[in-house]
Formats: sequence, structure tokens, C-alpha cells
Amino acid sequence: MPVQQTTLSIRPKPRGFHLITRDIEQALQQFGKVEAGLLHVFIQHTSASLTINEDADPSVRQDFESHFNHMVPENAPYYLHTDEGPDDMPAHLKASLLGSSVTLPVTDGRLNVGTWQGVYLCEHRNNAGARRLVLTLTS
Repeated sequence: MPVQQTTLSIRPKPRGFHLITRDIEQALQQFGKVEAGLLHVFIQHTSASLTINEDADPSVRQDFESHFNHMVPENAPYYLHTDEGPDDMPAHLKASLLGSSVTLPVTDGRLNVGTWQGVYLCEHRNNAGARRLVLTLTS
């Protein structure tokens, strides 16, 4: 099975949940036409994460942000890791809850996701920089 790999840089985004499905699909094109395979997407950061969910209604992404902020609050009195600001430790916790990678099927050169599914970059920091993703295609 051939394996191909590339790195995708995502420009800085504000805190929240952002659809990056199109960015991934564009990067996938450099691998050429793949009849069938698996694309593993890994984020090289500890304060952002990836997930797959609803891609049509933007209120879903707002609800995700609201829920995670409620579930993992800033300035919890038991946090020891506080040197990088009040959003840093919650960002690490949120990233661990959601995860650092997703794996997607590829069919006829395109992501084979459900009608309402998209890939989210989950940015958990207030002022994060660009994020790097490693895309590994096995076909």
C-alpha cells in the first residue's frame, strides 16, 4: 500500500470551531487521483484539536464553543499550569477531550464523508498562531 504525506498550514483563526474540510480536500489533490484510501489528519499542537461533526448550521459550532467553555472553565482554582494565561490549561484539556487526529475515507480522490459532516479545527486559544496538520494518505 503506497503511503503519501504532506503538511498543511492553516492560517491563524480566532477561538472557536472552524470548518477546514475544503482546506483538507485541496491538499488531498496533490496526491493525485486516489480510487480508495484512508486519510489520517493529525494536528501538531497541544492547545487545538480536530473533530468531525455537523457542517451546515453554524449554530452547532457556536454551541460546541459554549459547551466546552462551560465544561472546562478558565481560571479554575486547581489549575497549576497558569504561566501562559488563563486560556492555556483549558485549551490543553479541551484538546485532550476532542483529540489530535481524525481518519477519513477517500473515494475517487475525494473525502467520503456524510452529507452533513465536516472536519473542524477546534481552536482553544484566544490568540493562537497558524496551525500545522500532517496529512497521511494510505491507498
